[in-house]
Amino acid sequence: MTYHQLTTEERYTIATLLKQRKSQAYIARELGRSPGSISPELKRNRRTDGKYCAARAVKRTSRIRRESRQKWYFSDLEWQMIIALIRLDWSPEQVSLWLAANKIFKVSYPTVYRYIWYDRCCNGDLYKHLRQSNKKRRKRYRSADSRGILPEKAHISTRPKAAENKSRIGHFEIDTVHGSSDLHSIVTIVDRKSKYTIIGKLEARTKDELNRRTIELIKREVNQVKTITADNGTEFHGYKDIEDATGTKFYFANPYHSWERGLNENTNGLIRQYLPKGKSMKHITQADYDDIALKLNRRPRKIVNMKTPEQVYVR
Repeated sequence: MTYHQLTTEERYTIATLLKQRKSQAYIARELGRSPGSISPELKRNRRTDGKYCAARAVKRTSRIRRESRQKWYFSDLEWQMIIALIRLDWSPEQVSLWLAANKIFKVSYPTVYRYIWYDRCCNGDLYKHLRQSNKKRRKRYRSADSRGILPEKAHISTRPKAAENKSRIGHFEIDTVHGSSDLHSIVTIVDRKSKYTIIGKLEARTKDELNRRTIELIKREVNQVKTITADNGTEFHGYKDIEDATGTKFYFANPYHSWERGLNENTNGLIRQYLPKGKSMKHITQADYDDIALKLNRRPRKIVNMKTPEQVYVR
């Protein structure tokens, strides 16, 4: 339910009902409001004697609105553009850099952040479009790899130079992202140069299911995927079947060296904006995942000079 600020009439109604010694719950029912919206109103607008003052509340609200108009000195059209970009799930920094790069107008990203938090204080929902990352990492640098050994796997150090220095399109990183305790999850494949992201739905956490979906996604890219770098998870132990089916060469990072696939780690964090930890992926379709990938691929990225991954990938 969307919250709307109390009107002048409602504030005077509150004052009248308080004089009649009505409870906050009764007042909330009479106004059709939640009880939680009445208590803060009473606390914010007390006189020195502790009693609620409707006139004080109306005056305070008018002052806040007047000051907010003076504070946000951009035109309504400019703010509409900023808000539209935030609703596309762009970060404030992306909004700021993209507007400047395209010579539309300049706004600092701290200003955009301040506006978003001001909007939240006014019960707006722009903050919900900010991505949040609370990933907890378990450091096990000195631990042995307990997930099986593939004696013939190619080490990350033997990757082609273009894969290492990100100079050419076609060298990807791969990972899986799990939802709730059910078996449904996703595989993510990200190009190291362009940051172009491909997402595939997995209906089981097995190497056979991962192979099936990965082969399908690679073939969809029409010989664009030259190499893939993976971690040492058991789901990738069938990698040779993918190599044979697609001609794509697999390379493997050192165990527990997540920074060697930092792009995948970062991309999975961006995907978590749409697929929070603990959320079941059972009813999410491949078309839904394609839409998420499209959003990420059409979002300008600082790391590619404020171009979109889609623009860099298709050149």
